[in-house]
Amino acid sequence: MAKYVIESPHTPEECLKALDETLAKGPDILEKFVWGCAAQGDHTGWAYIEAENKEGASAIVPELLREKAKVTEVNKLTPEQIKSFHKG
Repeated sequence: MAKYVIESPHTPEECLKALDETLAKGPDILEKFVWGCAAQGDHTGWAYIEAENKEGASAIVPELLREKAKVTEVNKLTPEQIKSFHKG
């Protein structure tokens, strides 16, 4: 399974519907997200998940926001990998 970071921006007008759609997917999906809406007025949700592929990762994003969402596969790096980049 690959790891993904999801950034899901939305407007203030889309906010409540996006939250409701996320909650409707289940509390386990809601738990994967953190939100900037209430804290800073930055209407964005972020999630860090494991999924089989990018399409599977994007499936947790509310449907009305999928086109705007950014799904990025991410990896951790070891010190050895970073050192090897210098040899490249």
